[in-house]
Amino acid sequence: MQGQKSWNGVAILCKGKEPLLTHGGLLGDPDDTHSRYVEVAIDGIVIGCLYLPNGNPAPGPKFDYELGWLERLSTQADELLALNVPVILAGECNVIPVELDVYRPERWIDDELFQI
Repeated sequence: MQGQKSWNGVAILCKGKEPLLTHGGLLGDPDDTHSRYVEVAIDGIVIGCLYLPNGNPAPGPKFDYELGWLERLSTQADELLALNVPVILAGECNVIPVELDVYRPERWIDDELFQI
């Protein structure tokens, strides 16, 4: 479990097994204290749980932070793929990739969730 009081937090629960913590956050930004990523290994599978930042309003500092966070997540994903083991990345993505992913997409056109 990786969390912050009253704000961000992620967790991975395993029934009957003890997961091995491999990362308690994303690497690449020592000043990032947000609890948005945790990663464990269990039975030969790597599981990463994420809570992607909401970058509203865009443009702005929150949006810049989100883009940087996504870049670090992409780097982590590349490293995980290079391990050649099963990997699961799951969690709250705060992204709307296509109109089909949201009810009434016209309401979201100007939202940064729709701009990534």
